[in-house]
Amino acid sequence: MNSVVSNRSLFLSPKNIFRLFKYVIYALLTVNVFFFFKEDLAASTQVFGDTVSWRNVIEAYAATFDTAAWVVLLLMFELETAIIPDRLLKGWLKWTLKGFSLVAYLIIIYSFYGYVYKYGVITDLVPFSIDDVCSLVGSHFTYVFDLDDYLPLDQAACTAMNAQELLQIAGTDIIGTQAALVEATRLAIVDVINAADWLIIVLLLEAEVYLQMSQKLTDRMMVAGKYIKGFFYMVLFAGAAYWGVKGSFLDFWDAFLWLVAFILIELNIFQWHSETDEALIPAATGGHAPTN
Repeated sequence: MNSVVSNRSLFLSPKNIFRLFKYVIYALLTVNVFFFFKEDLAASTQVFGDTVSWRNVIEAYAATFDTAAWVVLLLMFELETAIIPDRLLKGWLKWTLKGFSLVAYLIIIYSFYGYVYKYGVITDLVPFSIDDVCSLVGSHFTYVFDLDDYLPLDQAACTAMNAQELLQIAGTDIIGTQAALVEATRLAIVDVINAADWLIIVLLLEAEVYLQMSQKLTDRMMVAGKYIKGFFYMVLFAGAAYWGVKGSFLDFWDAFLWLVAFILIELNIFQWHSETDEALIPAATGGHAPTN
């Protein structure tokens, strides 16, 4: 009986609950890859038609590739900062992790280009004039409901659009009101800013991981990094709030999960740094440092 109680207490320890919470967040982010694929698939069909090839697949599926690459990068950070002991982070294992990270970074950077390209597409507009928009119902034409959300014209939509000035995304059969396209453009700008912001944050995190592994990360650097990254996290929070009000729930939910995930990585680094400092104190005073 005592062993059962002891095992239950061990399972419900704060450390295990924290670890379980982390992995639930990571699992939810992985599921989001499939949701973004579904969204990208619908949007790419309207924007690219049958012209999606290996040359422009990341442009067409920017959110899918971006999210998948971020999940891989997140797992690499988790392995480096919380799972694999320092003594093993060398040789072939170290370079294997760095190889996965490099591939993820290349996809993320290309995905950033995909967001910039998408902004260019949504802002490449030409005037569209027709006597009766409802005559397009049942045709290949769709209308801009939201960024990446192009719906078939129906009676209610075309009736509302008849009294408004319309624009067409050049080279496509997508039309929209000026107000809808302005909102879509703003969301595209938020996508670009968000992607650039995350690149800056992970570069700062990579610098901290490198310094920590080299035992060169000082408390002063940790404090400075906290304030610098804090600014960029606030930008991300503002973007998430904007998505919550103007964008889709998936964008908001994904942004929220990523903020939580990288706060957890920040806690990993803080704990890693603290444990390293504690291990170095006995050695500095003539004692024996604990081994991993």
